[in-house]
Amino acid sequence: MPKKPIFTSPQEAEAAFYEALERGDLDAMMAVWSEDEEIVCVHPGGPRLAGYALVREGWRHIFEGGRRLKVQLLALTTLHSPFTAVHSVIEQVAVVGEKHLAAPVVATNVYVRGALGWRMIVHHASPVPPSSIGDAPQVLH
Repeated sequence: MPKKPIFTSPQEAEAAFYEALERGDLDAMMAVWSEDEEIVCVHPGGPRLAGYALVREGWRHIFEGGRRLKVQLLALTTLHSPFTAVHSVIEQVAVVGEKHLAAPVVATNVYVRGALGWRMIVHHASPVPPSSIGDAPQVLH
């Protein structure tokens, strides 16, 4: 089994996450994730996947289609502490070779720092209407 990389910052882990996503590289994707059974991943419109095996299977299913993606991060908001980081991003996803863009996706990525560096523990992504990007809600509940 190849040795997992040590990510020295949440930004480094996040860059590796999006690189693996664009390459469709399952091993590189799972190298970003913690091997803890408490990890959670929600793909746009998909169910909650909890635990390493289910998260890996979810990514395997996405990557087996063979479509290459290009992801542009449009906005980033971060909250950091010494051992956790929460990144909220807007992802503009395109399929390589296609002219149209998919609806933007709002994602929350959560990272924790442990003995082996920073690892992702949560990726929650949801599609949003393109017209809502940049608009503040009129009513807060």
